[in-house]
Amino acid sequence: MNLQEHSYAARIRWTGNLGSGTSGYRSYSRDHEVDVDGPGSLPGTADPTFHGSKDRWNPEQLLLTAVAQCHMLSYLHVAVKAGVVVTGYTDAATGTLRLNPDGSGEFTGIRLRPHVELEDAGQSALADSLHAEANRLCFIARSLAFPVHHEPTSAGRAA
Repeated sequence: MNLQEHSYAARIRWTGNLGSGTSGYRSYSRDHEVDVDGPGSLPGTADPTFHGSKDRWNPEQLLLTAVAQCHMLSYLHVAVKAGVVVTGYTDAATGTLRLNPDGSGEFTGIRLRPHVELEDAGQSALADSLHAEANRLCFIARSLAFPVHHEPTSAGRAA
C-alpha cells in the first residue's frame, strides 16, 4: 500500500428525468444522488438559481463545506501539536461564485470565520496564528485555484 497517494471514489446518479429527459432546459430536474462507500447516499441538485431544489445539497455548498471541514480538521491537528487545548470550534464560512458572460463561472474566494473556544484564554494569540499552518496543511485548500481567507477569533477561560 502506497501511503503517499490516496484514492477516493464517488458515484453520481441523475434522478431528475421528469419523463421527457433533457428535451428542454426546464423539462428536467437537477436532482441526483451522490454515493460513496461508508456513509451512503447524499441528495444533490443544482443551486436554486440554476433550477435546483432548496432541500438538497448543491456542488457549491459541498465545495464550501469541504474547505471548512478540511481547515477545521487541519486546525485541530496543529492545535494538538502546539499544545493548545481546543474545547469548541464553529465556523460561518462563505464563498463567492462569479458567473461569466459565456455561461461559465468560478469561485473567486472563500472566507472562513472560525471561532475557537480554548481551555486557556491566554493562548488566544497563538491559537489564532495556527490558522495559517492549518491552511498550509489542508489538502482541499491546497488544491484550489482561488484564495481561502481566514478571520479567526478565539476565546477561553482565564487561566
